[in-house]
Amino acid sequence: MKYAEEGYQYHIQIKKGDVGRYVILPGDPKRCKKIAAYLTDAREIADSREFITYTGYLGETKVSVTSTGIGGPSAAIAMEELVQSGADTFIRVGTCGGIQLDVQSGDSVIATGAIRMEGTSREYAPIEFPAVANYEIVQALAESAGRQNQRYHVGVVQSKDSFYGQHSPEKSPVSYELINKWEAWKRLGCLASEMESAALFTVAASLGVRCGAIFLTVANQEREKEGLNNPVVHDTDMAIKIAVGAIEGLIEKEERHG
Repeated sequence: MKYAEEGYQYHIQIKKGDVGRYVILPGDPKRCKKIAAYLTDAREIADSREFITYTGYLGETKVSVTSTGIGGPSAAIAMEELVQSGADTFIRVGTCGGIQLDVQSGDSVIATGAIRMEGTSREYAPIEFPAVANYEIVQALAESAGRQNQRYHVGVVQSKDSFYGQHSPEKSPVSYELINKWEAWKRLGCLASEMESAALFTVAASLGVRCGAIFLTVANQEREKEGLNNPVVHDTDMAIKIAVGAIEGLIEKEERHG
């Protein structure tokens, strides 16, 4: 392992110059190579724990991909160390479960903000502070989805720490809280549930950098309950394409405005 005194970040094992200012953040390490295929001259920079990093180019602009693992703690570590290495613009690409009935399997969900029903963000900001996506990135993601004629939704998502607390809440000793809050999120129009964006948005705010998120809807348990069509979809290609297109749009806009 390369150490901090050599200029390498402790967990993700990269140093300044290894990554671009734009970084795509999947959770699954195995998804990194798939995303890097959309870049030119991409190469693996580091492979440490759940963190794999590739760097390549979109046009002449250096762009990187770093996996974060599952959940807020490891995602926060990745963002902290990437910022120390020179990155300042992040797009989380992941999967989610739909909550509203019109959020169907295969749809993309672009988060404007996230419900902080997780623990990591509480160590960065008081709970009263909202976990909000960067507006420019939200706009770029929506424009990219539109260009690709993809069915998408824009709005608030829920971030939680327990996957099974969502899918089997009745088994939990705190089922009364999990079930009642889920009903509240439904009534409030929350689009989907996932596990990282609240932490990432809050950490980004604390560090003064930009972050947005887009998710593939794998399925929707509320549609299942209603007896509606609800296939399980795992192909994240469209969400990846939308994220890459969004970064291209941000690069073009920022080059145009100097």
